[in-house]
Amino acid sequence: MAEEVSYASVVFKSQKQAPREGKQEEETVYDEVKGKIKTTEQTADTNDKKANDRYRHYQQLACCLGIFCVILLFGIVAVGVYLATLSHESDITGLNHLKENITTLLADIHNLKNLNNNLTVQLGNLTQNYTILESKITNLTTQNQELKNRTQELEMKRNNLTEQIQNMEMNWNKLNISRAQWSINAYCPKNNNVRRCKPCQKGWEFTEPSCYGINNANGDEQKTWEEAREDCRGKISDLAVVHTEQEKGVINGYSWGRWNAYWIGLRVEDGKWKWIDGTELNQSSWIEAPTEGHCAFSVHSQGWKSAMCNEKKQWICEKEALSV
Repeated sequence: MAEEVSYASVVFKSQKQAPREGKQEEETVYDEVKGKIKTTEQTADTNDKKANDRYRHYQQLACCLGIFCVILLFGIVAVGVYLATLSHESDITGLNHLKENITTLLADIHNLKNLNNNLTVQLGNLTQNYTILESKITNLTTQNQELKNRTQELEMKRNNLTEQIQNMEMNWNKLNISRAQWSINAYCPKNNNVRRCKPCQKGWEFTEPSCYGINNANGDEQKTWEEAREDCRGKISDLAVVHTEQEKGVINGYSWGRWNAYWIGLRVEDGKWKWIDGTELNQSSWIEAPTEGHCAFSVHSQGWKSAMCNEKKQWICEKEALSV
């Protein structure tokens, strides 16, 4: 029996519902199918065909899902391998950086140790220099104190010397007054309360323009030429100097005694006869030729002679006469 079957259009709708127990299922909703079943056999064939189609569809879907899972697995493995490789490379790079940093730190530590050693040496040197400077400062402080003490002593001595100078000036003034008074008394002695001044003081012989002091020393009182000159200087005079025949005659006249010898202010210097006033003897006939180390002396009625200056003799002093 053949019956005409008319199929209505079938519309499949996918409705999403809330997941149950963590799973999401898709349901296929079939709209109403309207038609006329011709025969039971045809209906069964049609159902088998549909079942086969659904089975193939499920197989294809399962195959696609399997392929997708395999692809997904390979992707996950690839990502894992990539991440592992990336992590390994990162670890290697980080390890290299760490090694470089450790090397740099070790170098810095070595440099710091060297710097610390240098600083320790410098500190030792500075400590030693400080000790030396401290010792020098102590010495300078001691020297400064000694200088202060010395300055105080010198100040006291200066004050004492100033006082002594003042006393000496006072004594000098007194001495000058005394000497002036003595000179007045010596040159202008009083006779019946009347002063009469003379060109030469008492004990000196006057022959214009000088006064002559005749020292008739005997024995041990006689002096060498230098000693005789010092004695004359102590009397504000000097050994007699002669420049003219008149003065020579005066010296010869004062040379009393037949054998008495008197030193005069003439001696040999640089091979020449020179007076004590620095002038040379112009009259070579007055005395014998000069001999180094000799001095001149006058002998009454015998003229001038030469002898070693260290011999002891009498002497004649001369000084300027007072104008009255």
